[in-house]
Amino acid sequence: MGKNKLRRFAENETFRCLVQPEFDDIFGKDHPLKGRWREDFFGNDNPVILELGCGKGEYTVGLARLYEDRNFIGVDIKGARMWRGAKTVNDDGIANAAFLRTRIEFINSFFAEGEVDEIWITFADPQLKKGRAKKRLTSPFFLSRYASFMKPDGAVNLKTDSLHLHLYSKAVAEANELPVETALTDIYNHGEELPAELVGIKTTYETRFLGEGKPITYLRFTLGGKRSFEDPCFEPDMM
Repeated sequence: MGKNKLRRFAENETFRCLVQPEFDDIFGKDHPLKGRWREDFFGNDNPVILELGCGKGEYTVGLARLYEDRNFIGVDIKGARMWRGAKTVNDDGIANAAFLRTRIEFINSFFAEGEVDEIWITFADPQLKKGRAKKRLTSPFFLSRYASFMKPDGAVNLKTDSLHLHLYSKAVAEANELPVETALTDIYNHGEELPAELVGIKTTYETRFLGEGKPITYLRFTLGGKRSFEDPCFEPDMM
């Protein structure tokens, strides 16, 4: 392991904004913060919003700067990447942002029923290989996990360069009769003014994709109070 990674891992241990449980602390059991993020971590009653697969945490930090009356938690397993966002939050004293290092498969161990108001998924791996649709963060497998802790009208926001993932996610929503609020296949050539949270924050990946001329898509839908979800039995053409 490189010295830079080791330095970042060591510094991560000093950040209050970064929660890093051991595997044995959450496997088959609940984390102490489950149901208590507002009271015990943020010290307020503001809405809790997750960014899943947050990478360097650029979106988590950007959203926290835009909306000081909301709490944001970036979730990822890559500690060396999350170091960047956690360091920014620590050094700039951003009180409404946090990071959680865990696999998203274990997300239910950290959040209680109705605790989360909204989810953002930004430039996640579209899992294009055959047989890997279940691993997509908008698959029925993951939606059922989100439903256990999201408010009934909580929204899922997907921002991605992958038209394949966009169309698949929209098909999942439609197959399960989930209300689709917004579906855009090119947010920067939409012709209408869009909110700062959508076009005013750019991750490293987004900047690179835009430089390559790739359109950026956006999908927003709610879970409609459902707890279980069916596969759409639909796979868009590979893109």
